[in-house]
Amino acid sequence: MLRIYRVGALHQIVVTNPVVPVGTRSTTSYRAILVTPRQTLSILQALPNPLHRILVLTCAATALRASELLALRWFDVLWGEEKIAVTKRWSRGKDGPTKSRRSEGHVPLHPALAEFLSEWKTVTPYGQDGDFVFPSLKAKGIVPVSPAVFVAKHLRPAAISAGVEVKPGERFGLHNLRHSLSTWLVNKAKVDPKTVQKHPASLQNSNDAGSLYTSGRR
Repeated sequence: MLRIYRVGALHQIVVTNPVVPVGTRSTTSYRAILVTPRQTLSILQALPNPLHRILVLTCAATALRASELLALRWFDVLWGEEKIAVTKRWSRGKDGPTKSRRSEGHVPLHPALAEFLSEWKTVTPYGQDGDFVFPSLKAKGIVPVSPAVFVAKHLRPAAISAGVEVKPGERFGLHNLRHSLSTWLVNKAKVDPKTVQKHPASLQNSNDAGSLYTSGRR
């Protein structure tokens, strides 16, 4: 409402913004479900589709947001520099700007993750530079995989089978893998929380964090 009235004032539809002095409190019952490295490995083993496995592995090893992962094309994977470029996100069926300027830049590409991505690039039917790294095979690579469908039909069941406690109606998705890596960096690697908050996978020692998930070979 604050934004609506601001636009109204800009176009001289209203004189004052009555929402400015209003204070509100919001509460939520949301609880971030954390996934352990062992559970992550079990989730990977429970996913028979290589597309789904590499999507989960990349999310767990980089802590990129789901929208940033889905926007990745092969030209964003900088093999020689051992980095992944983060310049956009997939939102409402098209490319858009990242959530914030701090989200833009690069995240380290762990050697083990690079190996898995390289293997995936050789088998995916969409391995050209401009193709999506995680394409929707049903849509013939025109768009990336649908996160909602993937989570509901594949990730959530795999997580439950891996021993992750997900109650009926409780939110669970790729964001939980992001939260889990951030928590590990703070609690295990003893990285300053403010540093992790900026971007958990952009840390100098994030290769160690990546190895936490990628060192478990098939």
